[in-house]
Amino acid sequence: MKFSTETKTFKLMTALQAGEALTPAQIKKRFSIGNPSAEVSRLRQAGFVVYANQRTAKNGVKVTEYRHGKASRALIAAGYRALAQGI
Repeated sequence: MKFSTETKTFKLMTALQAGEALTPAQIKKRFSIGNPSAEVSRLRQAGFVVYANQRTAKNGVKVTEYRHGKASRALIAAGYRALAQGI
């Protein structure tokens, strides 16, 4: 799936592919995306590998950070199994 270069989705994916790790709050503020998890889900459904990692911030709050990555063998195998089952 291709995204128009003017869309928020394209701009988010470009930032992730550049190696940035972004929290939902950063995504909301920087790209004016109201529902970051839905946007990440859209990227995943388009075939991009986006990982969600949990970390603890300095103030003790758990924060999710999204980053672009390379698909593991296990992830690819799971995708092929799903395709074989018609899912």
